Amino acid sequence: MSWLQRLKEGLSKTRDHLVKAIPWSENPEAVLEELEFALIAADVGVEATQEVLEEVRQSGKKDLREALKQALTVQLEPDRFRAKIRKAGFNPNAKKSTVEPAGRVILMVGVNGVGKTTTIAKLGQYYQSKGKSVMFCAGDTFRAAGGAQLGLWGERLGIPVIQGPEGSDPAALAFDAASARKARGLDLLLVDTAGRLHTKHNLMEELAKVKRSIAKADPGEPGEVWLVLDAVTGQNGLEQAKKFHQTVGLTGVIVTKLDGTAKGGVLVPIVRELGVPIKFIGVGEKADDLQPFDAGEFVEALLGA
Repeated sequence: MSWLQRLKEGLSKTRDHLVKAIPWSENPEAVLEELEFALIAADVGVEATQEVLEEVRQSGKKDLREALKQALTVQLEPDRFRAKIRKAGFNPNAKKSTVEPAGRVILMVGVNGVGKTTTIAKLGQYYQSKGKSVMFCAGDTFRAAGGAQLGLWGERLGIPVIQGPEGSDPAALAFDAASARKARGLDLLLVDTAGRLHTKHNLMEELAKVKRSIAKADPGEPGEVWLVLDAVTGQNGLEQAKKFHQTVGLTGVIVTKLDGTAKGGVLVPIVRELGVPIKFIGVGEKADDLQPFDAGEFVEALLGA
């Protein structure tokens, strides 16, 4: 099964919720109210929904589905220039063969239960397949067996793991890992962190401390800060993203478990309100079920033919 087929299958709950709620017609005005309810139910968000509806109205397209595809694709482009190109009807060929991180260190953040450690393992395998040398830092020292879990993944993949005893200082561990990556000349370091509860200010401050420690060990790093977000959490996930963005300055979002939700539209407000790109999306447990995000491909899979 191809990636696009898996993506379509994974998005089936969201698609059914959205498409079946709308009696598709050649007269857009006849169904805009139903479309509004369906988009909000899919967690596109009220403000983004209003913008999408206005785009549909102004498009002049008789094919409502095509007008909706274009409007949603534009919403999923954080880059304004690329959004303008898409709005003009051109595809800027957004999907790249490889998602190239800025710098050498990626700080991975997210609350418990979103699949962050497993996602790190999948990213490690992904970048290995692109010819990069990878290292892990098991910085989730507050969770029982957190370090052991990433250590096991490292053994399976042949990726070195910097880890310490349970309860050790994650900032000090991140410092050691960043120093080790630099000394060994490896291409990429992925730093795991504890599942910070976004409502606990002291824990968020600890995360900021981890980021500062990496910068001390390797100036200019981390080049990326990626949030792993569970699509099932919907609008609550957006609130999480805002808190993490305020604390550590997100540069990307990875959305997992799109195959288990009817709220796949939450990607739209994440991009729209944070101005942060979606880097990868996941629709399953296998390594190749995590793939680089492409707005056009996602919307095509979401709305179908």
